[in-house]
Amino acid sequence: MPRFFTDALRFDPDTQTGHAVLDGEDGRHIARSLRMRIGEPLTLSDGRGFDYDGEIENISGDTVTVRLTTQYKNESEPTLRVTLYPGMPKSDKLDLVVQKATELGAAAVVPVLTDRSVSRPDGKSAAKKQERLQRIALEAAKQSGRGIVPEVGAMLSFKEAVRHAKGTKILFYEGGGLPLSKCLPAGETEVAVFIGPEGGFAPEEVKFAKENGVLTATLGPRILRTETAPLAAVSILMYMTGNME
Repeated sequence: MPRFFTDALRFDPDTQTGHAVLDGEDGRHIARSLRMRIGEPLTLSDGRGFDYDGEIENISGDTVTVRLTTQYKNESEPTLRVTLYPGMPKSDKLDLVVQKATELGAAAVVPVLTDRSVSRPDGKSAAKKQERLQRIALEAAKQSGRGIVPEVGAMLSFKEAVRHAKGTKILFYEGGGLPLSKCLPAGETEVAVFIGPEGGFAPEEVKFAKENGVLTATLGPRILRTETAPLAAVSILMYMTGNME
């Protein structure tokens, strides 16, 4: 069933009725690309963890009115909030990371400019990249049935990112560290995951991270590519906390 995110909805939990209006890109997609008709069902999400069943009530140009019939809590959101801090990689590798991390359950992705980052976009280019990545997260959230759209944050320096991170902070380091299974305290609900760019983290960055409460960890004896490591880390964390069952 087609699925869309919108905050332009009104719903009365007591009567289980409401309405929503979709226009712009979503309205065009429904009316022109999907060629949906009045009476057809679809699912809306408010982006705050609730889904709504509804059916199309009216289509006027690119504006679609939906009659909402049921509200229920989205069941796909994990109990663990994972924020990824990937070192800026080359090319379009970050596109893949954002898409797949969204599918796996990450809550946010914040690109990090590290000492060894080859890609070093200026402010204008970084803003355009952030906008594109946010669109990728939105489409991946629709496809995977998420209850929220993960936020793609503005690019930070490594030191800013370490200070910005919340929860248990874990840096994956090719120089070795603890097994991931020993890094997560029982009952933890928030984790920050740092992944280096091509070439990994500089020793000075690792030293700074450790001095600021970041644990160094390993994903095993093989060195993973910068686009593979964050997806492996999120998958393992979700499995460890029962969010892949």
